[in-house]
Amino acid sequence: MELSKKEIGNKLDLVIKKLMNLDGPENESDLKEKGESIGYFKRDFGISEWDWPQGVGLYGLINKMDIDRNDEYMTFLKDWFDRNLEAGLPSRNINTTTPLLTLSELNDRLKDKRYEELCLSWADWLMNCLPRTKEGGFQHVTSANGDRQGVRLNENEMWIDTIFMTVLFLNRMGQKYRNEAWINEGIHQVLMHIKYLYDKKTGLFYHGWTFNENNNFGEVFWCRGNSWFTLGILDYLEEFREPLNSGVKSFILDCYKSQVSALKNLQAESGLWHTVLDDTESYEEVSGSAAIAAGILKGLKLGILDDSYKACAAKAIRGILGNISEDGTVLNVSGGTGMGMNKEHYKNILIAPMAYGQSLTILALVEALRYFR
Repeated sequence: MELSKKEIGNKLDLVIKKLMNLDGPENESDLKEKGESIGYFKRDFGISEWDWPQGVGLYGLINKMDIDRNDEYMTFLKDWFDRNLEAGLPSRNINTTTPLLTLSELNDRLKDKRYEELCLSWADWLMNCLPRTKEGGFQHVTSANGDRQGVRLNENEMWIDTIFMTVLFLNRMGQKYRNEAWINEGIHQVLMHIKYLYDKKTGLFYHGWTFNENNNFGEVFWCRGNSWFTLGILDYLEEFREPLNSGVKSFILDCYKSQVSALKNLQAESGLWHTVLDDTESYEEVSGSAAIAAGILKGLKLGILDDSYKACAAKAIRGILGNISEDGTVLNVSGGTGMGMNKEHYKNILIAPMAYGQSLTILALVEALRYFR
């Protein structure tokens, strides 16, 4: 079945509309009873809170505006940031950095002094105040569940999510303000995360690393975790205004190409990927699959991947389209996923409509429209 540009566009419009009006799931009371063991975090639901799920959601909207070369969602985005600034922001950590990625780009158009000062102070905080692991890695500090001002330190731990949630923003600020210290710190963090999370045998990425135990926790190849690299690393490289050292760039791209080669071989017949990539008994998960699809499509468009990946990408887009309901809800999206010591942890995470599910689907469909002409 050929991909229809009209169908992709129609589904994309539905997904965006749903994102902008997203609330909690209908069965939230049932999910709350089971708690964190199944990935229930109140802050993760809906579009209103300032945290990583919403930040990824905003990133989808601004990327759609960039593709369309218009300001269609400008009022929504500005109102979102202004409401949160007025209400007061939560604690600064890895995950609450995510909305700043969109704000830093949004302010290229708005030129709002408040936004600029917030972005600058946050970049300075990342450099000077964010806790570090051994060897200077960004410690994956997250928001405390149920406490907007609290944090979970996750002492001496690095998680693959950090590249997307924090390093993209820091690098963007470094490029924007020609700040070599910020740019170099971003490079350091990317190389650190590859060093400790990349598995040379498979080409895939582990969810995390702990210097306390010197291991990769449960050594699980988590779908969405891998997808943060597949998508995020190309966005990271595209942001450079001056050429990145060719040796460093080649090293990073070799890791990307090895990863997507492994992912192509693990793709399910539906076009999606399992939430534990190498466990066919784990459920197929749409948000990670969408980010993988977007990353592969971007690799094709940039000429990094050859045409042998075209069928893989098309199959993934078909699978994603099949998981969008009539009202634009992206189905089969896993909830917030803390670090796990075994595959069962990941297989038991709840499934519910999430802002990042909508947004990563937006990114995948935008890339599909750009590539499949």
